[in-house]
Amino acid sequence: MIIGVPREIKTKEFRVGLLPSAAYQLIKRGHEVVVERGAGIGTGHSDDDYEKAGARLVAEHAEVFRQAELIVKVKEPQPSEIPLLQKGQMLFTYLHLAASKELTEGLMKSGVTAIAYETINVRGRLPLLEPMSEIAGRMSVLVGGYFLSKHRGGNGVLLSGVAGVLPGKVVVIGGGTAGINAARMGTGLGADVTILEVDLERMQYLDITLHTAHTLYSSEAHLMDLLPSVDLLVGAVLVPGAKAPKLIRRDMLRRMRPGSVLVDIAIDQGGCAETSRPTTHDDPVYVEEGVIHYCVANMPAAYARTATQALTNVTYRYVEMLADHGLAEACKLQPALKGGINVMGGEVTCAAVAQAHGMKWTEPVF
Repeated sequence: MIIGVPREIKTKEFRVGLLPSAAYQLIKRGHEVVVERGAGIGTGHSDDDYEKAGARLVAEHAEVFRQAELIVKVKEPQPSEIPLLQKGQMLFTYLHLAASKELTEGLMKSGVTAIAYETINVRGRLPLLEPMSEIAGRMSVLVGGYFLSKHRGGNGVLLSGVAGVLPGKVVVIGGGTAGINAARMGTGLGADVTILEVDLERMQYLDITLHTAHTLYSSEAHLMDLLPSVDLLVGAVLVPGAKAPKLIRRDMLRRMRPGSVLVDIAIDQGGCAETSRPTTHDDPVYVEEGVIHYCVANMPAAYARTATQALTNVTYRYVEMLADHGLAEACKLQPALKGGINVMGGEVTCAAVAQAHGMKWTEPVF
């Protein structure tokens, strides 16, 4: 099979779909890997690294799409890439289609089979999403702490505090992978951390694991009580494949102190705050109701080398399976892969995406 690896063109997206080491393994198995020149530069991997691995490099972005049977990316296709997709191709990447009806319709029209990393569910886990959730969770406290600084418009609170001065208060909504990593970073800095969660077993796990963080049942009343004293609010809620629930209304933000910070990790799925809208690494924040909003839709791209290594660790086995066996047989070998198929044959094949846009949902047919 011909596997294509285009350079990512989303604003400040430095990750790459396949590392040279992964390309080498695929080529050893008899496949061909076509890589756009410069695709790996942001991760510290040169064109020469890919050539040494046996990949064939092409200069034109469109040429990768023209030649590939399987396209491996990191982020969803950008508007200029939709016309490059071809009927019968497989696209394997993060899609987050519940947040974009336009992208969903574009993929349907293209005839491509679009497989989303984030909806592959293995025994209740999302293994292809987890590494990026880890990074985003850890980043949320780093960037939140930075934007709390007075010169960035924040309230001037140092999350760790110092001797004789109480630490800043961090509230994390959601105790999943992103939430627990945000809490770990917060407690590591010495901040006063509270995690809101609805699953009792998860709360028990968090309580045992994090030691110094507090757990609290997630309800609007509890959140409202916390908001007047919070310095950093981290939205880390997730409903797999679906739009994020709007747990934070505009009127709730008015209870927060001016210069406090909201980091909405759920922005890829539409965001968990009524006031959230996607931002970029070029222009990451804006202010609503006196609260600084950080809503970058591709947070892990800031640490592209680490993120790409972590991503390739979990995606490679699926890429290999698709290349070796094709989609139908790969889904038999790993049934969870079928759950990753969001669009196929011009139809939406993910129930959560269909529900988000009021579209018809059909089962994938091979």
